[in-house]
Amino acid sequence: MKKGRRGVDARYNCLGDTGAYYVAKLLQKQPSLVYLNLMFNDIQSDGGELIAKALQKNKTLKYLRMTGNKIENKGGMFFATMLQINSSLEKLDLGDCDLGMQSVIAFATVLIQNQTIKGINLNRPIMSSEQEESTVHVGHMLKENNCLIELHMCKHGMKNDGIQQLCEALYLNSSLRYLDVSCNKITRDGMVYLAAVLKSNTTLEVIDLSFNRIESAGANYLSETLTSHNRSLKALSVVSNQIDGKGLIALSNSMKINPILSNIYIWGNKFDEATCLAFSELIEAGRLNADNTDVEPFTVDGHVYLAEVSNGLKKHYYWTPTYGDAPGPSTNAGFALVPVGEHL
Repeated sequence: MKKGRRGVDARYNCLGDTGAYYVAKLLQKQPSLVYLNLMFNDIQSDGGELIAKALQKNKTLKYLRMTGNKIENKGGMFFATMLQINSSLEKLDLGDCDLGMQSVIAFATVLIQNQTIKGINLNRPIMSSEQEESTVHVGHMLKENNCLIELHMCKHGMKNDGIQQLCEALYLNSSLRYLDVSCNKITRDGMVYLAAVLKSNTTLEVIDLSFNRIESAGANYLSETLTSHNRSLKALSVVSNQIDGKGLIALSNSMKINPILSNIYIWGNKFDEATCLAFSELIEAGRLNADNTDVEPFTVDGHVYLAEVSNGLKKHYYWTPTYGDAPGPSTNAGFALVPVGEHL
């Protein structure tokens, strides 16, 4: 229990479906509960049903984290149904819950009407198709929804057609500020669509493209837009995208011209000495704050290299240190730049 009786942090325990029964009772009887963290508690579909049904009547909870509980498609459908009734929940995390395509589509459909949810995590559903239906439905939702601020679609098997669907929706969307499409199959061709929409979209502030394959060509598309058009994006992660020196230098050059882009994360790409020098100069000149990137320059025998540091958009997403100082905004920059609800 934290902050008086406003929040409960019960992550990484063994509550199971039996514990979920008592969680449901808590949601019914504790009128001041604002946030609840149940991540990785071995809650299955039946337990998910109990919690979802309790939330149909609950009017105080604003942030629920179910990450890692295998509620599967059945449990996901109960949560989607709950969002048709609940009018208080602002942030819902169902990442790594083994959701199925049916429940992902159900969430996209419900969010067309639900105007309370500001942040949702649908990471790593279990997809049986390569047709990218989820992005079609989520794209349609984004065209209609004017409330959602934060959207996580990590590990959706998303390809260039999928990111195209989302980008077409973002021409009409005026609320989304944080888009996470990390760990997908997006290539440089997908960056054509993203770079194009960023020329006119003035809402997006954080984009996570980590662990895709945009390569230098994709980085060049983005850097061109960031240099000449976009003045709203604050943070960009291109970690592990097979970008070589030319693409990385293009991104560093865009920061010299673009005054708004403050955070950039590049570790896991192909650094040459010119790249190391470019980012070292940005940091030494004060244009790039050392807390706002995941690399740190060091010199050996007159040559500049870059080392990785523990900064990122969501470095402490699944865990926080149990000792030492509490993590600052540099380790969870995405949530610091776009705060949505309470963060545990």
